Amino acid sequence: MSLEVKEKMEVRLVFLGAGGVGKTALIQRFLKDTFEPKHRRTVEDLHRKEYEVEGVKVTIDITDTSGSYSFPAMRRLSIQNSDAFALVYAVDDPNSLEAVKRLRQEILEVKEDKYTPIVVIGNKIDRYNERQVSVKDVLSSVELDWNHSFLESSAKDNVNVLEVFRELLQQANLPSRLSPSLFRRRETIPKDNNKRPPMNKTNSCVIS
Repeated sequence: MSLEVKEKMEVRLVFLGAGGVGKTALIQRFLKDTFEPKHRRTVEDLHRKEYEVEGVKVTIDITDTSGSYSFPAMRRLSIQNSDAFALVYAVDDPNSLEAVKRLRQEILEVKEDKYTPIVVIGNKIDRYNERQVSVKDVLSSVELDWNHSFLESSAKDNVNVLEVFRELLQQANLPSRLSPSLFRRRETIPKDNNKRPPMNKTNSCVIS
């Protein structure tokens, strides 16, 4: 009797950004469909989620980095060992966008590859009245100058959270036959009838 041989895949994602922009909130919304309104400072947390899709075992490692403390050696190690990066800023905090710019440059220096898979995320779009960073402010830099994907999200309202992770996995070269199947397994969140804001997303760059 022949034994079924199963493929194995591991994808490493890292979330970077200033303190309080919602990195942990996005990860917790994806993994547990929960939202904790009180901000808690993160040093560095590693989350692991395993899926079995079409006979392939997929392990997603998600590193949640600190934005409040300075651990440059730890951050550089996370960058070196990861496949794709989420650079998160808050739309009500222009300084957090400046942090994204600095972190992007650090990623490119560590990885020594200008085509490193990066997704830029403007979080907290639920804060309509406090927005200080417009899509226009970011889109031209991300799309034209950086050639990265860009989305806006809300961990609080669960807007575009799945899309963030779908884009990261596609950028990390997860085989296209697996990505849709994985998210069909993951999308168990009850659908609501409320209309959500449209996703602001550029065309993804192709990573060969």
